[in-house]
Amino acid sequence: MKKIIITTFIILLVPFLIVSIFVRQNSIHFEFKKNTIVRVKREKTGAIEQVPFENYVVGVLAGEMPTTFPMEALKAQAVAARTYVMRKMEYAKEQDYDIVDTVSNQVYYNEEELKTRWKNDYDEKMNRIKKAVLETKGEYLSYQGQIAQAFFFSTSTGYTENCEEVFQESLPYLKSVKSDWEKEVSPVFEDGKTFTLTEFYQKLNLDYNQTLSVEVTAKTSTGRVKKIKINGKELTGNDVYKALGIRSTYFDIKQNGEEVIVSTKGFGHGVGMSQYGAYGMAKQGADYQKILKYYYQGIDIKKIE
Repeated sequence: MKKIIITTFIILLVPFLIVSIFVRQNSIHFEFKKNTIVRVKREKTGAIEQVPFENYVVGVLAGEMPTTFPMEALKAQAVAARTYVMRKMEYAKEQDYDIVDTVSNQVYYNEEELKTRWKNDYDEKMNRIKKAVLETKGEYLSYQGQIAQAFFFSTSTGYTENCEEVFQESLPYLKSVKSDWEKEVSPVFEDGKTFTLTEFYQKLNLDYNQTLSVEVTAKTSTGRVKKIKINGKELTGNDVYKALGIRSTYFDIKQNGEEVIVSTKGFGHGVGMSQYGAYGMAKQGADYQKILKYYYQGIDIKKIE
């Protein structure tokens, strides 16, 4: 199907945008032209929306973090979002789009969508978003001269997760770190869902049994479920997470008669920067650079030149 191309209204003035990326002796060299875009695939329509680079960061920051968060947390998110799309663009040269607009990559809203969502609060909220983006303009995360993989998520379980435990790739700057600010500031630090026994079995594609047997056979170093046996069938923690639509792979399953209660801690995959952890750090006076260097160990913050 022929893709629909939509030109987005320019939110920021005179953006400098990435045209191409070259790796030269462990450093990254960028070339710029005025009109370079991020090709954003809109999942609902299949359209490819052309978005100036820094405008795209505005749309992601608006989609990924509440505007009520402290400014330093917003700045940290802006740098992480910018880094994430830069890395995606590096590997998307042969595709007809660079990135999708959902949580599978980064949530993105354009100006029209934000005006609809924010209504009378649009100007106030957009001013905060634009301030965070403009004050970090062009900044990105680098590790040994390469664009970093800037994963982020909502809420940790008390510790972030090692990258290899979730994405099967070991990255030295994505190692588990303590992150317990969320206990105080995140509304989703602990959560739970209740299912009927029948519904629970159906979602996991298991045969009905009056008695539920649950055995966790492997956990990550931070306590997330890696492998679990339910009525003798081995599943991964990710299988259960996706099938039940729960908030994380840090979960506990209990039967209560004809009901099954699934309790969770944290929200999201757990790798990289915790957004509510960034909130907590900023509330305690940390600036965005300190936040980023805490969650992405050993990285450098560089600026596109």
